[in-house]
Amino acid sequence: MKNVIVKGGIIAATAMMALTAGFTTSASAKDIVIQMAAPDWGPTRFMQEYADKTYKSPSGNNVKLAIDFIPWPSFYERVAASMASGEKKYQLVVSDSQWIGTFIEGGQFMKLNEYIDKDPELEGILKDVHPALTTAYATYPYKSENIYGFPQMPDTKVSVYRTDLFCEAGERAAFKAKYSKVLPCSYEDWEAVDWDTWGNIGEFFTRKAGEKLAGETLTEDFYGVAYQAGKGYDFSSGQINAFIWQGGASIWDESDQPNAQAEGVVNSPEAVAAFDKYLSYLQYAPPVWKTGQMDIFQINDLYMQGKIAAIINWNAVSATAVNPEVSTVADKTAYALPPGTMVDGKMVRWDNIGGQPFVLTSWNDEEVVQESLNIVKWWLSGDTQTNFAKNGGSSALQSVMNSPGYSDLEPWNRAHVELLPWQLDFWHVPEFFELLTQQQEEFDKAITGQVTAKEAMDAIAKYQQELLTEVGRIN
Repeated sequence: MKNVIVKGGIIAATAMMALTAGFTTSASAKDIVIQMAAPDWGPTRFMQEYADKTYKSPSGNNVKLAIDFIPWPSFYERVAASMASGEKKYQLVVSDSQWIGTFIEGGQFMKLNEYIDKDPELEGILKDVHPALTTAYATYPYKSENIYGFPQMPDTKVSVYRTDLFCEAGERAAFKAKYSKVLPCSYEDWEAVDWDTWGNIGEFFTRKAGEKLAGETLTEDFYGVAYQAGKGYDFSSGQINAFIWQGGASIWDESDQPNAQAEGVVNSPEAVAAFDKYLSYLQYAPPVWKTGQMDIFQINDLYMQGKIAAIINWNAVSATAVNPEVSTVADKTAYALPPGTMVDGKMVRWDNIGGQPFVLTSWNDEEVVQESLNIVKWWLSGDTQTNFAKNGGSSALQSVMNSPGYSDLEPWNRAHVELLPWQLDFWHVPEFFELLTQQQEEFDKAITGQVTAKEAMDAIAKYQQELLTEVGRIN
């Protein structure tokens, strides 16, 4: 993370709040710890650091936010184990959006509508949050009016690319001669990049040791493009879904229960063709994809080591690509929109939303609930969101996203804001983990050449149809 930037106005306001609280409520102030489960990465580390520096509860209580940082690979399992144990350890939980149905139906996550309806400040925040984030992060059933959370860290996938390669005159001329297309250098150039051009870029920049790249002789193999192709968690699915939706196909539609089917939809000809297209570009990526380990962290590391011309990755992860302390290409990296698909003369960019909401657990007394909601209000205040954005985060508030200079705070902000209307999501139903695990297994078989795209999609559709029929989600 970068150094925290705190303006004097925020310090002054915080000090005045603390002084007022001291005069009015010090005699009855309580020490309250709000424990929050969260993944261990930059956006939540910043939240803890900034809370330690600035947070004062408006109630006058001595409230401390204490985040339990859990590594991403074990995050779901750790949270699920805590919920199942009945230990009631957490008051707040950062939850991937696809988890919420599991813990709502399990009685662990609290519905917030009655609190929002009674609190103009919460109502105002909800109106200011981008609607795509509310739909994905907070509603259950999906797309209903029931609200269970607020955004902690919004995230979308962006293109990350080497300007020293894409803007080099010789490479641009060679690309034009070979493909009769413009090698994208500027943000505006990337707006016209579709998946076919992405494949051209991958082929063009994939070179062997001893060949030339931007006038220099390579000492090791170099790769054109990469995106998620990892067997763990949701890594492959998060990228493949973009191909499926942009290809005019669909995943099982939980919002149309019990009528929506899996068989005939998940494995439609359009879905199979979309998956085949996704598979076709892996040949231009570092060979780690053949092991099922090309996850969001691996491709980012390989890019920062200078081994790939362009990647598609979450902005929250790829932010490190411009950090000279860890990235060898920090001074030659730019961000842009990911490729899209031209449909009836319009570029469509449907993709799987990333990021997470934070939710309240259901077992707390009213005072702890109010203090937890005060933390929500603090996090989603204009000042906090602006400082979060200045330190590498993405704001959830439209008022902040639309403020002058927001797109210039970080090099991926412009793309992130433009991509939000195109975001769709995984399923939110309690069976999501079984659906996801089996799907990841089948995708991996196709990625590693064990089965065809059609065989994988047929197996996924069959499993989903049987499971969802068994639990009553398909008639």
